[in-house]
Amino acid sequence: MAKLSGSEIVIECLKEQGVDTVFGYPGGTILNVYDALYQHQDEIHHVLTSHEQGAAHAADGYARATGKVGVCMATSGPGATNLVTGIATAYMDSVPVVAITANVGVNMLGKDSFQEVDIAGVVMPITKHSFIVKQVEDLAPTIRRAFKIAKTGRPGPVLVDITKDVTAAETEYVPMKPETVQRQTDTIEAEAVSKVIDMIKVSRRPYILVGGGVVTSGASEELKEFVEKVDAPVCDTLMGKGAFDGGNVRYTGMIGMHGTKTSNLGVSRSDLVIVIGARFSDRVIGNAAKFAPNAKIIHIDIDAAEIDKNIPTSASIIGDAKEILAMLNSKLPAQSNRAWMAEIEELAKQNPDPYPENALTGPVVIKKIYEMTEGNAIITTDVGQHQMWAAQNYIYKEPRTLLSSGGLGTMGFGVGAAIGAKYGRPEKTVINIAGDGCFRMNMNEIATASRYQVPIIQVVLNNHVLGMVRQWQTLFYGHRYSNTVLNDSVDFVKVAEGLGAVGIRVTTLSEFEQAMQTALDAKGPVVIDVMIHEDDKVWPMVAPGAAIDTCFSEADLDD
Repeated sequence: MAKLSGSEIVIECLKEQGVDTVFGYPGGTILNVYDALYQHQDEIHHVLTSHEQGAAHAADGYARATGKVGVCMATSGPGATNLVTGIATAYMDSVPVVAITANVGVNMLGKDSFQEVDIAGVVMPITKHSFIVKQVEDLAPTIRRAFKIAKTGRPGPVLVDITKDVTAAETEYVPMKPETVQRQTDTIEAEAVSKVIDMIKVSRRPYILVGGGVVTSGASEELKEFVEKVDAPVCDTLMGKGAFDGGNVRYTGMIGMHGTKTSNLGVSRSDLVIVIGARFSDRVIGNAAKFAPNAKIIHIDIDAAEIDKNIPTSASIIGDAKEILAMLNSKLPAQSNRAWMAEIEELAKQNPDPYPENALTGPVVIKKIYEMTEGNAIITTDVGQHQMWAAQNYIYKEPRTLLSSGGLGTMGFGVGAAIGAKYGRPEKTVINIAGDGCFRMNMNEIATASRYQVPIIQVVLNNHVLGMVRQWQTLFYGHRYSNTVLNDSVDFVKVAEGLGAVGIRVTTLSEFEQAMQTALDAKGPVVIDVMIHEDDKVWPMVAPGAAIDTCFSEADLDD
């Protein structure tokens, strides 16, 4: 039985958990941990980001792309607080991340010491759990517990704050194999399953709404079988993209504020909406009182707190989606809803793609990216118009291929997430789609990609405005463009080159195609600055607070 320092215990516990990559930024209080990391650099690769927020987003992107727990590190004070936005992003989207910070020594706590912040207290509302370790004997059990909490049930971030004296102190260390995390089945009630099956049997107009919980549970195969058995159309949330093959004939697109008319109108006309692993976000349901007015609601979710929180349900099953769908598949006889499927097919024909094909626009660029990657890339996004265009116009055939900040809507998420995704799945082409407003928030992480020659592709849809906010100002604020115009002298090509990447500006679709091929062939990061029009909009749209069946496109405004 060996005696190890707290810092060495941190490293050994990470190795126990199968961690091969961590993202972070060193500082005074965490120096002991970084010194131990130096001794194990052949076992755990540390990625030095340009900012701690980038480290948190990279750990998040790694987790979303792989399904494993992402790990980030930071020092005390501002280092720790710089992680907060990334931790909140992971929390809102149920992403398993363990954030390790170090704090001042125990005898310095509570004395306003240099770079002292109660980070465990700060992140309490945005983590599944937060710990501060003040005794070295508690360190290994705490780290092990943090990983288990992060990936058990509904996943999420956990923070472990370690005082500096604990990182230096020694204690006996006993290696342990990680506990196997069991799928949550004890909450699945046979009576609830039977009730759901009975409701499906009598339904003639069922619709299946897929959320991020299906991705998390790895339930895509079970979902596909379930959809065929129910004989229903399928829509998804932003977080559910790829859980059901976006190229499948039953798929009608995203639902919600910028969902397709087919999905929004179809769900509104259905008599039964089966919601799997989604939380009824306001951007999905619109006016809650008017959501699916003719339908009974079945809600399948791992988190009991989500049931009846935003939308009242007629039936619910609580537990792991993969287990529940397998159970339903084994008991549900095949249904036939041919007339309903034909109606949805006709609805789709009546509401074709709302975007023109003859100009350099965000949707056209996304479609070209899909074509050139054959739909096999991992797409990360920032937040805004480009995010919605990426959700609408790239066909996601597999889970964990669209990584986007859904719940928190974090501008600046994408570059860090792309770096994390590329480390997690190096065989994949990874492309971040950003607007110019988002890109400038964390474009310093291009320097991280350059330092390690990480071949991510950054596409900036540059309209020189904060596009989504401007769209609202156009439609709802009388064209009063308060602080949304970005007509300044920032040159993203020069910025990219200054940060060690290749920078290319394009003004035509053919130029973009050439730039994209250059990027796909490159061995390091490439930034493509795409000039699009400032008034391009995301269609369709549901006005804030309106029912989703009131969705409108540009053509509707002209009528």
